[in-house]
Amino acid sequence: MFKNYSKTRCYIIAEIGGNFTTFEQAKKLIDEAHICGVDAIKLQTYKADTITSKKAVFNMENTGIVSQYKLFKKYEVSEALHKEIFNYVERKGLDWFSTPSHESDVDLLEKLGTGAYKIGSDDAVNTHFLKYIAKLGKPILLSTGMCTMEEIRGSVSTILEEGNEKIMLLHAITSYPTHPEYVNLTAMQAMMREFTEFDVGYSDHTIGITACICAVAMGAKVIEKHFTYDKNAEGPDHMLSADTKEMKEIVDIIREYEIMRGSGIKRPADSEKTTRINNRKSIVMVKAINQGVLIKKEHIAIKRPGNGIPPKYYEQIIGKRANKDLNKDDVLMWGDFN
Repeated sequence: MFKNYSKTRCYIIAEIGGNFTTFEQAKKLIDEAHICGVDAIKLQTYKADTITSKKAVFNMENTGIVSQYKLFKKYEVSEALHKEIFNYVERKGLDWFSTPSHESDVDLLEKLGTGAYKIGSDDAVNTHFLKYIAKLGKPILLSTGMCTMEEIRGSVSTILEEGNEKIMLLHAITSYPTHPEYVNLTAMQAMMREFTEFDVGYSDHTIGITACICAVAMGAKVIEKHFTYDKNAEGPDHMLSADTKEMKEIVDIIREYEIMRGSGIKRPADSEKTTRINNRKSIVMVKAINQGVLIKKEHIAIKRPGNGIPPKYYEQIIGKRANKDLNKDDVLMWGDFN
């Protein structure tokens, strides 16, 4: 899918769209995201004139009541700036792609050579737009904020009908910021059960890192998190974005979790090989007896170490005849009696 994508690890995306207006700001975000260890940088590609009418408003916690047109106009990214940013991301060895909002945005991204498309939750049921992108045959990350399961089924079918099976589904809640009581990560797991053939992940709009970590522990194969250089910077998304410290924590904790997750096979760890012998228990002599004496209950006990006869044979040992002198604290072996 992408050069940094792997089936064996979570794919971590730093969303910087809406958090910059200049190349220098974008460069700072890319540099810091690279240091954090993310896999990809994502932008938002739109024009105010094609994404919204002038009558639409935002009425969210992070924006207040504002004109959508004016806000989008402020954060439009020119073709030249797109190209400059994507070239820089390439040099950093990170994957890049964007969320288009109109066919003309898709045409621009095709011109720039994008390898994949993110579909925002606002277009999750926009079948005309889904078909336009699906026909290109490139991987699609479909955000599902505001969707019912039935709507997701319909959107997936629309993409599949165009012969495109390269689909990832992202659970999302389209409220900015998303408060804990609305995150509903078990809905992400419901999507995993419903769409077993696709990777399912989580696009986060909460404040902090907890939701991302929990999502990965619950099976998310992709994490998308808004990223900022300053939570107090001007702009609607900075407050709900991870800063450098938080993004580094997200990446580090996820990678540590992936190590801890292991194979799923319940067996002694390599690190337990010695302690398995030293810390388990065996049948041990607590009284010395001479050769030929019958072993009685009062002669033996179950003690460490575990390199002798296992405790489960305790009853079978009683009544056996020692074939050599046995001393206190001797760990019984099968050849010590008959």
